[in-house]
Amino acid sequence: MKETRVSKKLDIKYPIIQGPFGGGLSSTKLLATVSNAGGLGSFGAHYLPPDEIKILCREILTLTEKPFAINLWVSDQDDNGLHMSRTDFEKTYVVLKPYFDELNLPKPEYPSRFGEKFTEQIEAILEVRPPVFSFVFGIPDVAILAECRRRNIITMGTAITPDEAMALDEAGVDIIVATGLEAGGHRVSFLKEAEKSLYGTLSLIPQTVDRVKAPVIAAGGIADLRGVKAALALGAEGVQIGTAFLATEESNASNLHRLKLFSPDARHTGLTRVYSGRLARGIENRMMLEHEVHAPYPAQGWFTGIIKAEATKQGRTDLMSLWCGQSAPLIKYHNAEEVFKSLIIENILVE
Repeated sequence: MKETRVSKKLDIKYPIIQGPFGGGLSSTKLLATVSNAGGLGSFGAHYLPPDEIKILCREILTLTEKPFAINLWVSDQDDNGLHMSRTDFEKTYVVLKPYFDELNLPKPEYPSRFGEKFTEQIEAILEVRPPVFSFVFGIPDVAILAECRRRNIITMGTAITPDEAMALDEAGVDIIVATGLEAGGHRVSFLKEAEKSLYGTLSLIPQTVDRVKAPVIAAGGIADLRGVKAALALGAEGVQIGTAFLATEESNASNLHRLKLFSPDARHTGLTRVYSGRLARGIENRMMLEHEVHAPYPAQGWFTGIIKAEATKQGRTDLMSLWCGQSAPLIKYHNAEEVFKSLIIENILVE
């Protein structure tokens, strides 16, 4: 294919974007590998405090001179999620206590807060000026978008419905990522409930392309060259690849998680709010099937984060969050360079 508006705008050779993984699954090594290969590497930083975002960007600049993206969550909490009361804290712990006991974990101390604030994180983004600021779960304030433009930071917002894409377009976001329900990880809705915003990629992409002026990147269920060709045929001008890159040795996924992505279990994914309080797709396991949500985001994720970390140490995949897209059975490669090369064979090379 010829150069697209996405590759031109991002100043990359190939319009291939590595999905930004949150919760510590991103790595600077994976980001740099993809960026240095001619795509756009990404890092999900919504869980990092501002000072660590600054340190992260300085580290990335030692690994690549190519464009890259830092990703944040615009909506940083559900109602009362960032400052849960002590009473609700105790109630939530009682529900989760059997898992803590099973893993021999002590009762956690009540924290000052349960997650990071977008309003503080964005100040770090504006200071360090990454080439691309990508975001999910909403649209930043008009003043923030204007400041990004002033500082030559390209903005890239994610939509899971055509209406969300139109809202991003009207706000003046530079590039829109339209992600179908097949994608692994969180369903990043912001206009309606995630459960009422479940568009498949095949339906979402052409509807989005027909309604917005900004170039569109397709995401969700794209794991090989066939998916790339399909997305481009539907009008997308770039693709975002998640699970195929998450499964590589360069990502920060645990060995247990990566092995699961290549296992028959990856054929069976489901949508759940169990791990974070927000809807997300992962490989079905015991935690997803038997637990329920008892706290808002990010408090729910704060509690289960402790469980997941210890479960990973103990090799307990039944209690881990195993984020995974529906096309995981199509992945073949354990190395990020091999994944990238498989997506840019001769007939889609940029001329």
